Amino acid sequence: MEVCKNCSVKEYNTFGIDATAHLMVKYSSIEELTDFLKKYRQEESHLPLLHVGGGSNLLFLSDFAGIILFSEIKDITLLSEDEETVLVSVGAGITHDDFVQYAIQKGWYGLENLSLIPGQVGASAVQNIGAYGVEAGDFIKTVHTISLEDGTSRQWNHDELCYSYRHSIFKDQAVRGKFAVCHVVFQLKKRFTPSLNYGGLKASLQQKGISEENLSATMLRDIIIETRQNKLPDPKVMGNAGSFFMNPIVGIDTLQRIQAKNSNVPYYEVDKETVKIPAGWLIEQCGWKGKSLGPAAVHDRQALVLVNKGGATGKDILELCKAVQQSVEETFGIQLHPEVNFIGES
Repeated sequence: MEVCKNCSVKEYNTFGIDATAHLMVKYSSIEELTDFLKKYRQEESHLPLLHVGGGSNLLFLSDFAGIILFSEIKDITLLSEDEETVLVSVGAGITHDDFVQYAIQKGWYGLENLSLIPGQVGASAVQNIGAYGVEAGDFIKTVHTISLEDGTSRQWNHDELCYSYRHSIFKDQAVRGKFAVCHVVFQLKKRFTPSLNYGGLKASLQQKGISEENLSATMLRDIIIETRQNKLPDPKVMGNAGSFFMNPIVGIDTLQRIQAKNSNVPYYEVDKETVKIPAGWLIEQCGWKGKSLGPAAVHDRQALVLVNKGGATGKDILELCKAVQQSVEETFGIQLHPEVNFIGES
């Protein structure tokens, strides 16, 4: 276990916000975590706890006057397999993209479309990360957690996790912030079946002269990575949290109202009554693409991404967020909701 007092969180959030935590605790096993929590309850229970991963969904608005927990649990265990699938337990501290690459190398398939998404495996289970028509929750069988309140362990099965678009049970108010994810059990396929019906992936294959029959999981991963790198800034170069807003899900009547003035509005059918409209398109139509408010800006290639041009505070990013939300609501009557979690005083 590693403990750091008055620790900078700059390297633990992809926005690169230079805030300070009163205490940071890095643990590499369940035993280390439970030992710390026992001591915490006896000596420091007056301090708030915050569990972080890769920091790709955090925006620090101020210093954090509490204790930050950071998982370094990095074991991978094959639990079982049959002719069609494998069950594999993955430590929450493993970088998500590292596991995607590892799984492909082992011949375990399903997560290819989630390549290059930043953050840790534990956070992927909490956020239900998704891209190009695939969500992490599609492949998560169980999640193993430790209660931050009493140190007890709990296993959550797939149905209990309540996965939906960018949501899990861990984001509900009654559960939020009360559990540390220690291991995620994925059920992956042993037969590669690509998911290509989203985000222009079929067009990318055609441009590269690759037929679906000849497509491998490694090739698809490479295409996803190339596509993301062309659209999204590298947080190591320009601070950002990837997609800042969720794509709004609206009723057919709202879509038709927008189509009356914007016949080219892109959308994806969710069910017979609702569709998902890309938030980036809405933001771009409001003229925000590439626009700055001080050191905070909307990215010039992907309007869904807010960036730290250098020296921005969390409050700078928040002010830009609010301005973008106001424009979209005034123009389209749609409220945008951030994917990013705001930490500290606003």
